[in-house]
Amino acid sequence: MDYENGSSVTEFILVGFSGDWQLQIFFFVTFSLIYGATVVGNILIIATVAANSTLRSPMYFLLGNLSLLDMGFSTVTTPKMIRDLLAEHKSISLWGCMAQMFFMHLFGGAEMTLLIVMAFDRYVAICKPLHYRTIMSHRLLQSSALLSWTIGFIHTMSQMVLIVNLPFCGHNTVNNIFCDLPLVIKLACIETKTLELFVIADSGLLSFICFILLLLSYIVILVTVKHKSPGSLSKALSTLSAHIMVVTLFFGPCIFIYAWPFGSFASSKTLALLYTAITPLLNPIIYTLRNQEMKKAMRKLWVKQVNFVENL
Repeated sequence: MDYENGSSVTEFILVGFSGDWQLQIFFFVTFSLIYGATVVGNILIIATVAANSTLRSPMYFLLGNLSLLDMGFSTVTTPKMIRDLLAEHKSISLWGCMAQMFFMHLFGGAEMTLLIVMAFDRYVAICKPLHYRTIMSHRLLQSSALLSWTIGFIHTMSQMVLIVNLPFCGHNTVNNIFCDLPLVIKLACIETKTLELFVIADSGLLSFICFILLLLSYIVILVTVKHKSPGSLSKALSTLSAHIMVVTLFFGPCIFIYAWPFGSFASSKTLALLYTAITPLLNPIIYTLRNQEMKKAMRKLWVKQVNFVENL
């Protein structure tokens, strides 16, 4: 039987989580709650930023974009993983698998770029406060948002144009909770050493460079705060340490999986969960819900909606 890319495989089997039925139910409830909180939290952030005229600073524009990317990134993998917890046959079609990998790397590449822009925004706000509005202009913000999506698209397309034509004619079991490049490439029935090195250079190097740039930006911010206002260092350290934690949870697994993509890290379900399910939930908490101005705007939006319903 022949297919467009020369494959005889029409679907992949996802191993998912192993365990007895009670454990599967526990995972189902837990990850359903996590995904539900992720979607509700990020939608609330987007709605609050869009509806509140007081949240028109560059920081909130970037936070709204981050929430959109987080919600998309989590939605690509988590609902399928949750459904498979109760399914006897955990499968995904060949093109469904390709679509999952495409959107994962689209949202992931865009988010990595946006996090760097957000770090630059914080640097300008803290180190050059008098020039903040001039530097972080509306035009720059729009260009940054467009750039993040463009880099994400180029990043995913550069890999998918090579992977989509790989022939799969034998093994079709993916030892993870979703399709991902390293594990799918290993199932191809041709030599893929060159492609493996390309994934390392593309995904692995992108993750590592973005992570280093973010850490350097946080160090520069802390050093600047220490020199300008030593008393504010503890507050800045408290805020940035939370940011560093989330960045590490997102970039750490990506670096391990894609910088050494064809070893044991690639099939680690724990690492996969960290950056696809946990980090999109933590981002609203760390970047937004700890922000007093955002919480005040959310309360105002809630009161407004309650009054609207009561007046119907």
